[in-house]
Amino acid sequence: MDLQLRDRVVLVVGGAGYIGSAIVERAREEGATVVVASRHPGEGGIELDGRDDGSVRRAIAAVLAEHGRIDAAVLTAAPSLGTLDPARKNDPDQVADAVAGKALTFLRVANAVLPGMREAGYGRVVGIAGQAAVLTGNLAGAVRNTALIVAAKNLADEYAGTGVGVNVVNPAVVTDEPAAEVTPGQGGQSSPDQIADLVTFLISPRNVVSGEAIAIGHRVQGVTAL
Repeated sequence: MDLQLRDRVVLVVGGAGYIGSAIVERAREEGATVVVASRHPGEGGIELDGRDDGSVRRAIAAVLAEHGRIDAAVLTAAPSLGTLDPARKNDPDQVADAVAGKALTFLRVANAVLPGMREAGYGRVVGIAGQAAVLTGNLAGAVRNTALIVAAKNLADEYAGTGVGVNVVNPAVVTDEPAAEVTPGQGGQSSPDQIADLVTFLISPRNVVSGEAIAIGHRVQGVTAL
């Protein structure tokens, strides 16, 4: 299937990371012009700190100045759940920091690109959250993912009918060699390449789904909603 991404301009925030780099490669294979953004960009990348409004505005302005538009934005920039201190799982400061690093980064970048997409009559925004949103045991991890999912749904509804779609992909454990087995209380594992395949479809003109939070791998076994 031709995903119709040839010459589309795709911004991947966190594009140098474990998941982000797979998304960058997959989108480029489809012919997209991909801009990699991160706090510490390598060669050919662009600096973007999602916690800083000014940094986000400068980065988006630079992309628009060079390419004239942003057709899709993917937000993968957040530390993994394993980096959160389990001893501080209920600490308000860690919860606030986790939300700022993931959900608010998503919101800042989305707010920066969505008006231009509305004007163009086309755009796709995808955030990477996680199935920890429905699991207890790590409050910071659950709240940051839930906040991103709720923010994305609000934006999707606000832009409904404009040609702009906003969705979220929710992995469980991400690993190079995902296991086939799924145990009660756990989600199915997925690889960066599998996530990239899904995200690349979601940012394509072929996709008309918006406002969804899509589990990749198996949705947490024993949980009915995400």
